[in-house]
Amino acid sequence: MQEGVFTLLREAGVNVRAGSRGYRPSLSIPGFEVKILKPQNIVEMLHFGSRDIGFAGHDWVKELKADLVELFDTGLDPVRIVAAAPKTILEDGQLPKRSLVVASEYEHLTRRWISDSGIDARFVRSYGATEVFPPEDADCIVDNTATGSTLVANGLEIVETVMHSSTRLYANPKVLEHNGKRARIEELVMLLQSVLDARQRVMVEVNVRTDALEAVCQALPCMREPTISSLHGDGGFAIKAAVLRKDLPGVIPRVKAAGGTDVVVYDLSQIVP
Repeated sequence: MQEGVFTLLREAGVNVRAGSRGYRPSLSIPGFEVKILKPQNIVEMLHFGSRDIGFAGHDWVKELKADLVELFDTGLDPVRIVAAAPKTILEDGQLPKRSLVVASEYEHLTRRWISDSGIDARFVRSYGATEVFPPEDADCIVDNTATGSTLVANGLEIVETVMHSSTRLYANPKVLEHNGKRARIEELVMLLQSVLDARQRVMVEVNVRTDALEAVCQALPCMREPTISSLHGDGGFAIKAAVLRKDLPGVIPRVKAAGGTDVVVYDLSQIVP
């Protein structure tokens, strides 16, 4: 989580400087005092109000039932919280209809899942390495997974997804009532969101003859309207538009078919609407 957040800050032009004490870096923009904590502690500090904003996993906000405001989802560190069990005890891919032991670091989420699923189960708290509990010490676990490879390596099969999680920026609700602090937070959110938006898009430039201008504009999706400028010697027009990266495989052939030429695609750093 830390490296992803620091990279996001750097790409937004906010440099993180290591302090004399490793857990207290500083930012290159004024008005922020920074501390590095474990995600669970960040959620608690925000909930109790000793910190104003912080990056944390959505899973721990739900687990600790924290009263926080989500400012935005970075999309970083995507994981699923899943229930998994050894394949040897599953019946048609489902947990057996008997009394079970479920181990997890997530007590609240797991107890809620047990209740919602209507299974007969006893909860056991784990303190890391939850995947090694089955089969001797637990029948099932609730844990986070990005790829599922660790579960597979331990002979476990996912039986249900409890929730999805990612790294998000949260705020204590009361801090947003403070006009001065709220303004600084909104400025930071704008900078960081501009990087996330830019990661989703690329700039597409294309030349086009005058008679094909409207057809190419129709084929080229953009945020509002494309930027159009005249080519030298009345040779047509150059069009620029910020296009979703995922749409490129369809956009480029359509632009070419509509009469576009000399298509150039390049990355963006920030997009501020």
